[in-house]
Amino acid sequence: MDLAATDRAVDAFLAHMRVEKAASPHTIEGYARDLARWRDHLAEEEVSLAQAELMHVAGFLVELAREGLGARSQARALSAIRGLHGWLVRERLAPADPTELVDRPKLAKRLPKVLSVHEVKRLLEAPEGDKKNRVRDRAMLHVMYAAGLRVSELVGLDLNDLNLEAGFLSAFGKGRKRRIVPIGEVARQRTERYLNEVRPQWAGPATREVFLTSRGGPLTRQAFWKNVKKYAAEAGITKTVYPHELRHSFATHLLLGGADLRVVQTLLGHTDIATTQVYTHVTGERLRDLMERHHPRG
Repeated sequence: MDLAATDRAVDAFLAHMRVEKAASPHTIEGYARDLARWRDHLAEEEVSLAQAELMHVAGFLVELAREGLGARSQARALSAIRGLHGWLVRERLAPADPTELVDRPKLAKRLPKVLSVHEVKRLLEAPEGDKKNRVRDRAMLHVMYAAGLRVSELVGLDLNDLNLEAGFLSAFGKGRKRRIVPIGEVARQRTERYLNEVRPQWAGPATREVFLTSRGGPLTRQAFWKNVKKYAAEAGITKTVYPHELRHSFATHLLLGGADLRVVQTLLGHTDIATTQVYTHVTGERLRDLMERHHPRG
């Protein structure tokens, strides 16, 4: 086996990833590390890159598992190998891709983190007082939770997206897909107060964004995240709270309250019901926890 030829091929592939695919330095570094291990594995098997077969890939994954690497690390290594061999085939440097029939290692589902109903209530009411920025922030927190918005959808709201008289708003999600979402009476009242008392003092005549800074520009996602952290601390919530957890909590609390999964899917703007189904696992975990803590035979 010509190790120098293998190294040249790997270097050329990484250059392709860096230049033509604009892969990040972090990705390149990870690929280089995984492909170095793949090179060593093939050297032990005394086969070249062009000679690699399905059994070599399978053996490599078994080797990684024996070394204690988890499913995510195995999946990352397989992704690097798949990318390399796909490129070799396209460049006509190898006759076939040995990874074509290899399934990606199954990853354990990461359940979304949610706040309890009590924690949400404390967070929503944390921006007390009449200061302009707190009136705005109280409205933003209520709208995000009431409508289950993504942060980008919340900070991107346009005045034309609001129909507070009818009690709903238009949200533009991924792919600019529009959905109509109702908001509750409390969120509507908080938003109306902000629009009537605060926004007119900040907005210019041509400003269309709903939620603004005191300088008249739209509030950024980063600024909103900092505000959520601040109000979580004020509310006495000791764990780190991320804005997206309000969206997760919205979905989970609806399901715990008996809402239909398809309704929650529509409100969240999920194209695939499978994306929404992750919340059924969260509610299952939540119900199990409640049973263990409160049931006399738990």
